[in-house]
Amino acid sequence: MKTPVTELFGMKVYTDDAVYVGEIDDVVLNVDTKKVESLAVSNLNGDVGELKNHKGIKIPYRVVRAAKDIIIIRHVRGLFATENEEVI
Repeated sequence: MKTPVTELFGMKVYTDDAVYVGEIDDVVLNVDTKKVESLAVSNLNGDVGELKNHKGIKIPYRVVRAAKDIIIIRHVRGLFATENEEVI
């Protein structure tokens, strides 16, 4: 998946279970490996229980499934639990 880093800024982030997470605010690069390490996400979804008291989070790039018009990340059960979703 090749996308210019500058195109990631402001993109909306969703899980593969269609839960809106937030928007890309910054990109953390590893200059030694020349790869993206994580995405800094802000404007977080207030309806996501685990994100309520945070202004932003860093999402490891290894959980990114797709980056085109939006960013789709792997849904990590419990981390992105909505108030109506039961965590087992």
